[in-house]
Amino acid sequence: MRPDALTPRRGFSPAEYARCLHGIVWREALRFVHQRERFVSALVRPLVWLFIFAAGFRQVLGVSIIPPYETYILYEVYIAPGLMAMIQLFNGMQSSLSMVYDREMGNMRTLLVSPLPRWFLLCSKLVAGTVVSVLQVYAFLAIAWFWDIQAPPVGYLTVLPALILSGLMLGALGMLISSAVRQLENFAGVMNFVIFPMFFASSALYPLWRVQEGSPILYRFCELNPFTHAIELVRFALYGQVNWTSLAVVGGCTVAFILGAVFAYDPARGFVRRRPTGAEA
Repeated sequence: MRPDALTPRRGFSPAEYARCLHGIVWREALRFVHQRERFVSALVRPLVWLFIFAAGFRQVLGVSIIPPYETYILYEVYIAPGLMAMIQLFNGMQSSLSMVYDREMGNMRTLLVSPLPRWFLLCSKLVAGTVVSVLQVYAFLAIAWFWDIQAPPVGYLTVLPALILSGLMLGALGMLISSAVRQLENFAGVMNFVIFPMFFASSALYPLWRVQEGSPILYRFCELNPFTHAIELVRFALYGQVNWTSLAVVGGCTVAFILGAVFAYDPARGFVRRRPTGAEA
């Protein structure tokens, strides 16, 4: 036996962390490729809003000149950033749904018993889901481009950091929710209580100044909704600008949701701690 065989290991090398991250991202990518209906469903929802609802609301809901726009715009141009964020919202919830499924099947336990730090494993899972959501958003932008919904050419590059940050925030929120869901059957109801209020009480479908004219109380809810700030961050980034307030809110919520998810997945303290069985009770 070598003398260093009995020496306790102090940590992992950067190459080992990178190998773990690559494996988790690759696994999520393979799952996404094999589940083609997931890709189709991710695009059907925003395209229905874009091609059907926007066409009907175009003459009713005109949009005045508001930042970051410098001219009057069509309604479908306005809702495009909200639909991009909606793709990431649904993807974050679907990723958390897969975590609930993996926990029921035992796959999550196999992942979390790895000697690597739990926070790194969860963050790797979060990064993998964000990569998938960004690819879905760019597929949506490619289809919208043929519908004459086009941002400045540089906007397709400047929006990437905003998409990554918003994807991390929404994915971390879904991960935090999944930690509190015990059974797969209960997750659909939880998603409805999260997705629809976040989407409709935001600036995805109408400017906040219109909401303020109709209901000051709803306007306050929209302002406090982190999904609103994710939309505005993406909206401004598409035109090469930064909404600093939205950046601060999305960044702060991302950190808070990630810390909450890491705590919740701690078996000693979080929501997924081991429950005693009938025999142990």
